[in-house]
Amino acid sequence: MKRRDYDVILRSGGDSLLPFALVFMLYVILHGHLSPGGGFQGGVLMVACVLLIYFGHGYETTVRALQPGFLSRLEGVAVIIYVALAMAGVCAGVQFCQNIAYANGNIGDLLSSGTISWMDEAVALNVATGVAVLSIAMLGLVAENKGGDDK
Repeated sequence: MKRRDYDVILRSGGDSLLPFALVFMLYVILHGHLSPGGGFQGGVLMVACVLLIYFGHGYETTVRALQPGFLSRLEGVAVIIYVALAMAGVCAGVQFCQNIAYANGNIGDLLSSGTISWMDEAVALNVATGVAVLSIAMLGLVAENKGGDDK
């Protein structure tokens, strides 16, 4: 099989799997307070998305698509959101990180855990942006060792 055929297979396979990887990542994040999984596990699934883009399109396209500088700033925003949600408990006169909006919805519903799910989603944003930036940095070293872009 020629290299060109191999590139087409990787590109089309990665492009067809990427939406499923994103949906699965969001599912794990959104249902983290109801089942095993959550913000950290869903955020780490971002590595699969980065790798699918990289294997199909190369390093330069991955950097253009995901913009590591923007992701680094977004990681800081996620930390600020988490701390603000944690401080909401202190402002309400209870402990730091205490759930203050727990009376929303029925037990087991997607929107039933109040600030716990919001904090879980802030963790997911923090982890997803962090692992994406780290993955891109490591892939940059691989591309550099190969003598530039591998495509």
